[in-house]
Amino acid sequence: MSNCRVLSIQSHVVSGYVGNKSVTFPLQLLGFEVDAINSVQFSNHTGYPCFKGQVLEAAQLGELYEGLKANDLNNYTHLLTGYIGCESFLRKVKDVILDLKKKNPNLVYVCDPVMGDNGEMYVAKELLPIYQQEIIPLADVITPNQFEAEMLSGVTIDSAETAKEAMETLHKMGAKTVIVSSSDLGEPDILVGFGSSVANGNTSAIKVEMTRIPMYFTGSGDLFTAMILVWLHRHPDNLQVSVQYYTSFYSLQHLLHLVC
Repeated sequence: MSNCRVLSIQSHVVSGYVGNKSVTFPLQLLGFEVDAINSVQFSNHTGYPCFKGQVLEAAQLGELYEGLKANDLNNYTHLLTGYIGCESFLRKVKDVILDLKKKNPNLVYVCDPVMGDNGEMYVAKELLPIYQQEIIPLADVITPNQFEAEMLSGVTIDSAETAKEAMETLHKMGAKTVIVSSSDLGEPDILVGFGSSVANGNTSAIKVEMTRIPMYFTGSGDLFTAMILVWLHRHPDNLQVSVQYYTSFYSLQHLLHLVC
């Protein structure tokens, strides 16, 4: 059993599995204690014709975190963030990161910079510079998709070489490990991902290919990032194993086949 404790800050839905509802049980099943703070609370994910709920703001995050801190409950080994719904909340996340890293300098921060996909942003454009200038520099691991990696780095990804360039740019921003969770660079039936990690001045890079499942899934990216957190903890010096072999990509692929 793991002694790891994760604070997960991301979305919540009443019906369905995205954000915290997608990651909490799998992390617990793998031996991680999970505390969840919701960035939004919606009836269902936003792909439906209608959704209702609330977008939480900085004051609400601050109040929840201060309650944890006042009772000495902010003892975490990992911080995981996903969908953030507003600018003030994201800026407050930075304060939480800094405070957690002050309490535990070995805390691992895994950031899924959820902003959009397929060429379209589905958060306010004001969040982009906050990620670039304030959040990414504090992240140990980031897991953008192709569109998000392009937005963050300013590099158009149209080849393995430009994917590498984008990841190098994100390293320069401060991220130690960059995993581009999906791209459209392969054949129509192939999904391609890239990863890069910097340690002691050395960079290791990988490319992963797998069969694309021709269906639309929600919450799969959230689950993938949670699996990255788990397997990088178990194999901190082996990006290839953590991302590919029988771990994050393949675990997710197997699960998606089960629900097809």
